[in-house]
Amino acid sequence: MQSHKLWTKDFIFASLINFFLIIVMYLLMVTIGPFAADRFQADAGTAGLVSGSYIIGALMARFVAGPLVEKIGNKKVLLAGTLLYVISGATYFFAFNLPLLVLIRFVHGMGMGVGSTATGSIVARVLPPDRRGEGIGYYSLSSVLGAALGPFLGILLAKHLPFTMLFLFCTILALASFILAITIKADEKLEPASVQEEKKRFSIWSVVEKNALPIGVVTLFVAVAYGGVLSFIMFYSEEMDLVTASSFFFLVYAVTVLLSRPFTGKLLDLKGGNIVIVPALLLFAGGLILLSESATGVMLLGAGVLIGLGFGNFQSSAQAISVKVADPHRMGLATSTFFIFLDFGVGFGPYILGSLVPLLGYAGIYKLLAGVVLFALLLYVAVYGVKEHRLRKTA
Repeated sequence: MQSHKLWTKDFIFASLINFFLIIVMYLLMVTIGPFAADRFQADAGTAGLVSGSYIIGALMARFVAGPLVEKIGNKKVLLAGTLLYVISGATYFFAFNLPLLVLIRFVHGMGMGVGSTATGSIVARVLPPDRRGEGIGYYSLSSVLGAALGPFLGILLAKHLPFTMLFLFCTILALASFILAITIKADEKLEPASVQEEKKRFSIWSVVEKNALPIGVVTLFVAVAYGGVLSFIMFYSEEMDLVTASSFFFLVYAVTVLLSRPFTGKLLDLKGGNIVIVPALLLFAGGLILLSESATGVMLLGAGVLIGLGFGNFQSSAQAISVKVADPHRMGLATSTFFIFLDFGVGFGPYILGSLVPLLGYAGIYKLLAGVVLFALLLYVAVYGVKEHRLRKTA
C-alpha cells in the first residue's frame, strides 16, 4: 500500500515550493511595471520589458535545468534554483536604474525556471505510476493557484504598502522555498539514468518534446493574451478609475478556477480536450472583450470570471494534453515543453504589446488580444481538435 501513497512529504513540499515560486512570479508581474514607471518614469513599452524579462530568464533556464537534473540530481538543482531565487529577490532593494532592474528580473526569473523545473521532475519521480495523472493534477493546481493569488496579493499590497515591503514579502516566500528544499530527500529515491540515455548526443529533442509542439504553439498565442492581462490591468484600471475593483480581479479569477477546475478536469478525461478547450477559448475571448468595454467594477469582475473560466481551464487542459500525446518516458519533457511556450508568450507578449499601447490604448489592446485568442482557437482545431474528433469518432 505504501507504494501507492500520493501525499508524501516530498510531494507536498515540492508542491508548496512551486506554489511560493509562482506566487512571487505573478505578484511581481503585475506590480513591477508600475514600480518602473513610478521610480524611473518608464513608458509602457519599457515597463513591459521590465515585466517580461523575468519570464525570459525563466525560459532560458528551463533549457538548461532539464539536462542538469539528469546530471547532478533533482535536489541539487532545486537548492541552486531556490537559493538563486532568494539572492536575486533580495537585490530588488538595490535596483538603482532601469538596466539593473531588467538584469535583476532576468536572474530572478532564472531562479524560478530552475526551481520549478526541479519540483516538476521531483513530483513526476515520487508519484506512484498508477496515481501519476491524479498527482500531477493536484501538483499543477499549485501553479494555477499561485498564478491567480499572486496578482491579487500584488495589487492589494501595492495599494497599501511601499514597494520595499512588497519586495521583502517576496524574499520571505523565496526563503521559505529554500528551507523546504533542504528537507526534500527525493534524490535518495531516484533511479540512475540509463547508460544509453547518458551517451545520447544532444539535440533539440533533448529539451523539447516533438509531439507536444502543436498544443505548445497554441499555448504561445493564448499566453500572449494572458500576459497582456497581467501586465496592463493596473494601468488600465487606473485609467478607467476602477482601482478598487481591480484589487479583486484576480481573487475572482482564483475562485472561478478553483470551482470549475475539478469539473473541467473530469470532463477532459471523459470526453477529450475539444469539449473543454473550445468553450474555454471562446470564454477567454469574451472576457477580453468585456474587459475592454468595462465601465463599472461589476463589468471588470465579470471579465475576471470569464477569463478564469477561459484561460484558467485552458492552461490546465493544454498541459494535460501535452502529457497525453507524449510517450510515457517523455512525460516530464512534454510538461517542460508546454511551459517553455507558456513562458515565451507571457514573457515576450508584454514588450510587444506595450509598444502598441500609444496607438491602440489599453482597451484597444484587449480587443486585439481577443482576436489573438480566436486565432489560437482556429489553430487548435487545425493542429489537434480535428484529429481528436476523428479518433474519438472511430473509437
